[in-house]
Amino acid sequence: MRLTEDATTSGRRPALAEMSDAWLHGRARELGAAIQRVSYAEQLDIVTSLDELLDETQRRGEPLLVAQLLRYSAMARLVTRGLAAEAEPRLDEMLAHTRRHGLALMRADAHAMRGRRLVIAKQEDAALTEIARALAILDDSAVPDRQVGRRNWDRMLSTTLVDCWLVLNQLGVYEAAEEAIARAAQAIRDSASPHEIALQLINRVKMLLGWGLRLERIERYDEGADKFRTAASMAQAAEGPFTESLFPRKAGVPAIDQVGVLAAAAALASPDSSHIERLNSLVHPELVFPHEREIIAIALARCLDNDGRREDALQVLKEVREDNEDGSLPSMRLNLARELARLDTTPDYASGASQSLIDYATILETEMWSLRESQIATLNARREHERLSAEHGAITQQALQDPLTGLPNRRALDEKLRSLASSADAQPLAVALVDLDGFKDVNDKQSHAEGDNVLRVIASTLRDALRGDDVVARYGGDEFIVLLPGAPASAAKQALGRSVNAVASLPHHLSHGVTLSVGLVSLRPQERAEQVLARADAAMYQAKRGGGNQVSSVNSMAIDPATGWPGEDAPTDPAWDSEQPT
Repeated sequence: MRLTEDATTSGRRPALAEMSDAWLHGRARELGAAIQRVSYAEQLDIVTSLDELLDETQRRGEPLLVAQLLRYSAMARLVTRGLAAEAEPRLDEMLAHTRRHGLALMRADAHAMRGRRLVIAKQEDAALTEIARALAILDDSAVPDRQVGRRNWDRMLSTTLVDCWLVLNQLGVYEAAEEAIARAAQAIRDSASPHEIALQLINRVKMLLGWGLRLERIERYDEGADKFRTAASMAQAAEGPFTESLFPRKAGVPAIDQVGVLAAAAALASPDSSHIERLNSLVHPELVFPHEREIIAIALARCLDNDGRREDALQVLKEVREDNEDGSLPSMRLNLARELARLDTTPDYASGASQSLIDYATILETEMWSLRESQIATLNARREHERLSAEHGAITQQALQDPLTGLPNRRALDEKLRSLASSADAQPLAVALVDLDGFKDVNDKQSHAEGDNVLRVIASTLRDALRGDDVVARYGGDEFIVLLPGAPASAAKQALGRSVNAVASLPHHLSHGVTLSVGLVSLRPQERAEQVLARADAAMYQAKRGGGNQVSSVNSMAIDPATGWPGEDAPTDPAWDSEQPT
């Protein structure tokens, strides 16, 4: 099965810098679908192509697109043999990036993807914790982000739920997996593309087959057979959407002849010789993932056995067991081992000794099923713990956040100022008090609602104009405080001058002509918070007296009778003189 030339590194590549954001995401989505059904060499080519797309999106800096490309880059490594460990730094970066930019759905997906990595690393308990975190975030993300758009939001939600499903299915927590995949389908019920429909159906077929095999291991054969029949019906339903999907495929060839798990579903529902040729063509290791190959092998073995070819059936199972020793999932390895044991039983299997072994194995399997049920309880408990922790964090955040602008409030400012004042790494610490020129006129002549809009716009502009480590807090009314750790006086003044210019350059319909007067000082040794803020306030009034729309440091200041703190001496650095922004 080959990709088209455009989907590999062959041929002329498009100039990525000339392509739109939508093209970059669409291309990544196409490659993400292709990598799961191509040869190893083609997978490596796709990994390289996705990394190039990631580099371009990081150059552009659009937060959501960067998060999506980090996901595709990590996912490509998780499904490519020998590259899973390389996914870890990308997943760490994705998690940090989504936290920094408030991308809740993508942050949940980062946890789900980390769960996939941990399953591969055979750290199943840690994987369960990551899925609990992902689901807890999704529980708290019911309202779509209007900036993303409803359709894109639904697709992102569905993708994240599918990534959760993958881990839950691999862990054998089928009830929780079924809930996740059903929610994923519900999220895109009105807007699903043929590819998304095909993917959902194929995933559900995989889950039902694994579930049915697991039920057989505890001798619940009727329930297992019911899962197989449902899977076979879904395999038939996948035919139409598969022909229009993004999966690499042969034109005019039915999906059941191209997708191994669909063929396995039909065979397990009714194992007979009619499926043997098809399954033989699909069981090759280069065509499927290891755990899918085991399902196909079990289906093929049952068809061969029912056709009187038990030795051939055993040979198929043994070959797959040897080939998949490192890449198989624990639950699927047990399914394969059980199938081998069932077929490899000697004619006197009904003897007392053999029956005792069968009974012993059944008791062990039943005990393992009970442990699996405890996994569900563990998942639910951890999910609730994560939800409550997030809720507590949100309440704490609200107590430290100004509700209008989203900036730290005065309480948060006090804590941050104390922390920075006591940190040697933060010295020198520049402190600025920012007051809005002309803001009262907006409230008086327009409305308080319009005044609130101006405050939000200026808060955002001020935040964006400064470094990531700088602190911008709302001090009250139309005043803000800026803390610039590690900033010498001249550098601090330049940074705040850029902020003044940025606000002055805002379109009039956003700012209504409001500008900034900024008073700037440096924290002195042993100086208390109220003292440094009083000096910054005095510097701000000097900027006001100079006409506003500027940054100023105070040259002289009378002793404050309340604090007994003398005024600031004249600055020695010329860069501290009052400066009209240019």
